[in-house]
Amino acid sequence: MSTPARPEASVRSRTLESAAFGADPDLDRLPEPGSTRDWWTTAVVLGGQGHYARARAALDVLDRRTSGFSTHSDRVLASLSASTRASFLRQSGRHALAATWDGRALAIVDGLPVNPEAACDALTGLAADALGCGRLPLGWRLLAECRARLGNEGWLWRQEIRIEWVSAELALAGGDFTRAGRHAERAVELSGESESVRHRVKSGLLRSAALTGTDPSAAVESAVDVLARCQQYGLLPLAWASSMLIEGVSGGRTSPSAREIGDLIAMRGGSLLPLS
Repeated sequence: MSTPARPEASVRSRTLESAAFGADPDLDRLPEPGSTRDWWTTAVVLGGQGHYARARAALDVLDRRTSGFSTHSDRVLASLSASTRASFLRQSGRHALAATWDGRALAIVDGLPVNPEAACDALTGLAADALGCGRLPLGWRLLAECRARLGNEGWLWRQEIRIEWVSAELALAGGDFTRAGRHAERAVELSGESESVRHRVKSGLLRSAALTGTDPSAAVESAVDVLARCQQYGLLPLAWASSMLIEGVSGGRTSPSAREIGDLIAMRGGSLLPLS
């Protein structure tokens, strides 16, 4: 019989979940992780804030705790850890290396009878990796597989939003701004039904990106609002991306500039590169 979680441990976990997937992405002093899952949510929070070195250290602890794959939960969390590492690599432009981690994430949970969340994280990651490697048809096939795995599982909000994000990015890469806009708007709609500030902000950023092909001035106006929200909530990687969009479309310079934001992220152990 399992031991009930101590009240203080439950509070810590709820606090971390709120920072990772809720209203408090700017939480400055994170509680000490208690459960194995807490180490993953800690890494998610730190990655969203651009603290990449600290995020990778949290994943190191998680990987040690799940190394034996002794339980179903261990496999799921080990898979989520690999997908998270892949996302950090993708943000640095290393899509081929990210694909090896996403492939590992999928292999760890492949065949598990329940809980498609981790598999779908891996599949959307692989689709984004394919995009970065110029393999757009593969990206679309991987998203179709992800949708099939979600099936009738109910609303797995994070996975549904991620599918729309990558769909928008694939459409943008293919030059289809109208299709990209539809997917971005759907992401905005879905994220608006969630409590996650970070997911709402990123969805808004993708809507801004989709507007660059149809209404550049509206794209800049939208991205300026996104950048302000990124700065409000301490979401440095998204602030960097917003600044890159504004500077690239308008020819002006944000304050702080994309270079300055990137320098701060580098000090935190990250290295972000624009897609080419």
